[in-house]
Amino acid sequence: MGNYPAIMRSKWFLPLFSLVLGVVVLGASWAGGSLGSGLISLAVLAGFGLLILLAGRSETIRGLRGDGRDERFAQIDLRATAVTGLVLIVTLIVAWLTEIAQGHSGSPYAWLCAIGGLSYALAVAFFRWRG
Repeated sequence: MGNYPAIMRSKWFLPLFSLVLGVVVLGASWAGGSLGSGLISLAVLAGFGLLILLAGRSETIRGLRGDGRDERFAQIDLRATAVTGLVLIVTLIVAWLTEIAQGHSGSPYAWLCAIGGLSYALAVAFFRWRG
């Protein structure tokens, strides 16, 4: 399983992470004057965490949760992460182009595109140097 930390392989990690994220979103929403939205977000994230915890017989859920990971699921995860990155990059480029076509600055999409491009270039250089 490589360098995947043991804590993240626990069946409790993703459900607890979801709950903690829900509490953080609740706090941020409440601070922003939207307590109702924060409570809804907390309920959704806590529900997701509970579903992930209780649906443990599914190989897919166990792989997502971390306690069912093997080399095959690690490769599935790597490919899924790459597809997600590609979708996000294309979405950011389209959003940036839409903004500048409307005469706006393109922010924050320009910054996000720059961060994505820079992080990709640095990752390629790092993995090239490392391996």
